[in-house]
Amino acid sequence: MRGWWREITGLVLPPVCAGCGRSRLVLCAECRIRLCGGRARRVVPDPVPPGLPSVQAAAPYADAVRHVLLAHKERGAMGLAEPLGAALAGAVMGVRRSGAAGDVRGGSGPLLLVPVPSTRRAVAGRGHDAGRRIALAAARGLRAAGIPARVAAVLRLRRAVADQAGLDASHRRANVAGAMGVTERVGRLWLQGKQVMVVDDLMTTGASLAEAARAVSAAGGRVVGAAVIAASPRAFENHRN
Repeated sequence: MRGWWREITGLVLPPVCAGCGRSRLVLCAECRIRLCGGRARRVVPDPVPPGLPSVQAAAPYADAVRHVLLAHKERGAMGLAEPLGAALAGAVMGVRRSGAAGDVRGGSGPLLLVPVPSTRRAVAGRGHDAGRRIALAAARGLRAAGIPARVAAVLRLRRAVADQAGLDASHRRANVAGAMGVTERVGRLWLQGKQVMVVDDLMTTGASLAEAARAVSAAGGRVVGAAVIAASPRAFENHRN
């Protein structure tokens, strides 16, 4: 109901740019370029959590990009799913270009995008599953670019976890260690032997991505990399150093 109401009000109220607030558009051209107009790059957290696959991000988590992500996730700006999906698709293609995943066009079946799961409480509170919505938009963009891709939202949290905000890297790893699993039989059938890209909106320490990759591998999926819309500016710098 909450998500439905937000979509209706988005049609009635005059929009402002989620990135800079200056335009009567959902996202102005300048902020869209900042979000998804660049070339995705590899990002490396410090320290690197065990089991973290190669990660590519579309943009640093700062300024307009940060505002856009928060507007979609926390304030229900549903119209931002398409440009956010384009940014995520660019990061997926960045993994492909890097060679870390080999040729994601090969293998049996499409490339599966597996979103890092949110807690049920977070999804209920926001009125929508932000990660799944963005992943679906990314898959559409990838298919339009000739890369067969589908979303497999098969990961779930098997136990309660604390809010990661405010936790340092070691506590984040401990918080999510062993917490994710695949939805029983159907999820395992989806993943068995398939090429999987773990996706999320943001990487800070990489703990959630590493845990998601572990859960996918345990269910028989072949993790070929991870892609995020944004990562900390420091994670971009770490790869260059």
